[in-house]
Order: sequence, then structure tokens, then C-alpha cells
Amino acid sequence: MTTSATNTVLSVDQLAMAFRQKRVFHDLTFDLKQGEFLSVLGENGVGKTTLVQILLGQLRPTAGSVNYYPSRQGVTVGYVPQFRNVDAEYPLTVREFVGLALPNRLTPWWTAAERKQVASTLAMTDLTRIARTPLGRVSGGELQKAYLAQALIRQPQLLMLDESTASLDNNMKYELLELVKNYQEQTNAAVLFVTHDLPLTKQYSTNFLLMQPGQYQTGTIAELDENVVEAAHA
Repeated sequence: MTTSATNTVLSVDQLAMAFRQKRVFHDLTFDLKQGEFLSVLGENGVGKTTLVQILLGQLRPTAGSVNYYPSRQGVTVGYVPQFRNVDAEYPLTVREFVGLALPNRLTPWWTAAERKQVASTLAMTDLTRIARTPLGRVSGGELQKAYLAQALIRQPQLLMLDESTASLDNNMKYELLELVKNYQEQTNAAVLFVTHDLPLTKQYSTNFLLMQPGQYQTGTIAELDENVVEAAHA
């Protein structure tokens, strides 16, 4: 597949993945451009998280290619995981946890510019009020905001969220996605959002990738067939 659009961030070409004799997916092809919000849908087991791991370089695909533009080193990627419990005695504050993702840390202390960067990211994600609260004592929604802030502190051109809203209550799901959308509008970043949540997909996405056993569909959100999605998640 030849990619000529200058605003393409990520190009996936005939990607395939198998574990031993089990084929997870094959011939998966799509592009992700600046400003696009791509929701990745599909039932459990079709390879959504596997796809994210390949895109992050954590897994090597069986076949096909993943290309970043202008290069993998030239694209900053932010990643927000699925909800993870944190021990109540976790020693870092929200502020310290977010600061772990600062680039090129050569000293054990923050420069004035880094302190400003942390403060700005905390404000962007509505975490300033609890910045000095131990991470193990915040709510589940606040914890996911902290993971989002950690992903955003380096101002990524591509933000990946892997079922990041799955364990949140309905209000917090929308609150988290509003923060993501605000960041995207300010920076024209590309977003890849793995989810089972059709209402969130319809409200925030520009495009979709529906993964099904042995096949997949892509298109604009206006082309998404809700009946097909519901059948895939049944």
C-alpha cells in the first residue's frame, strides 16, 4: 500500500498475527491520519489488544507492516492502559506519577521547565486539586485521569487508549473522553481507541475499525452499522 498523504501518522498494511496454530487476524490494512479519532471495535478474542501491542512494538507480527510517518522515532506515542488497581500504599503522589513520563530524565530533580510542564498537564486533565494526593488513595476515575496525564505529558502525536474507559461509571467515561477530545482539538493528534462502548464510539469517533473473526470493516463513523456491531459483541 502506497501512502502519499502528508498527514498520515500511522499506516498498517496487510498485518497478520498468529500464536502457534491460532490465527488472530490477517490482511489488516488501514491508515490513521492527524486529527482522526479511530475506534477499534469487536468481541473479545478478535485481537484488539494484540493489535495495540504490535503498534507499540511490544509484539512482532506474523506478517505485514506497521509504518509511522515520518518515522517511528519521529512520532511521539502516548498510551493509556485498561484500568489497573494500584496498591493503597503506593508511595508516589499523582504529581510524581505523572512526572515519571518526562522525557530524557538525566537528573533526580525537575527543572523549572519540567515543573511547568507537569503543572500544565495536571491542569489539562483536571488533576491539580489532587496533585499531592498519594496515587493509591484516589478514585478509579482519578486514577485513569492520572494515566491519561502521564500519556499526554510528552504531547503525543498519536494517543492510544486500550479499553481505558471499561471500568469507569458512565459519567467518568464521558469526562475522560472529553479530556481526550479537547487535547486532540488543541493539537490535531490522532487517537486510536479500543472499546466495546457504542455510544462513546458514536459521539467521539471520526472513523471505525470493526474486527471480526476472519474479517474486518473500516469506514467513517457515519457508515457504521450499529446492528453489525451489536451482533459482533453479542
